[in-house]
Amino acid sequence: MPQSSDTGFWILNFGFILLPLMLSLIDTTLVGETNTPAPQGAAGDRVLVLGVGNLLMGDEGVGIHVLRLLEHEAAMPGVRLLDGGTGGASLLGEFDGADDIVLIDATRDGRPAGTITFLQPEFVGDLPRGLGAHDFGLKDLFAAAALTGKLPRIHLYTIAVEEVRPMCTELSPAVAAAIPEVVHTVRALAARLASGPKL
Repeated sequence: MPQSSDTGFWILNFGFILLPLMLSLIDTTLVGETNTPAPQGAAGDRVLVLGVGNLLMGDEGVGIHVLRLLEHEAAMPGVRLLDGGTGGASLLGEFDGADDIVLIDATRDGRPAGTITFLQPEFVGDLPRGLGAHDFGLKDLFAAAALTGKLPRIHLYTIAVEEVRPMCTELSPAVAAAIPEVVHTVRALAARLASGPKL
């Protein structure tokens, strides 16, 4: 019978052998991660579809859920899909070459959960209050883009949420029910914008 120190030796060595194999089987590339190819489209495409939100906050992650479904649809020429996470100025470089941004986000605007709103804000100050928990980061992002002269036209789809549930990856039934319509309308708008006249 092996001694306990021998058992520890074998477990440790076996772990070192298996760990690289296990890591090679895990997809560690995040959608939209810098220096990795986008699943659909590429930097410089005319239309950037940007889903934002936090997947670990229940309905607050609805923008990312919409983006993930769009990734499973047929690619659209001139359209790039990007998981923007919780937004922020780090996304500024992603705007290069884009004439239009189609943004999908959750909002706490007092409307019933699952209510879809479409806006085309012309100025940063026109962005609605009550976007997700990352509201401040998005406004900073668009303000920085305006200052550098890189602010594309913004087409904003918001989905109303009533409750944010920390450490929850599931959507409420009302918010989940809104997703197919948002996916359909975002695809139609992005395709129309990509095929339209260049700015």
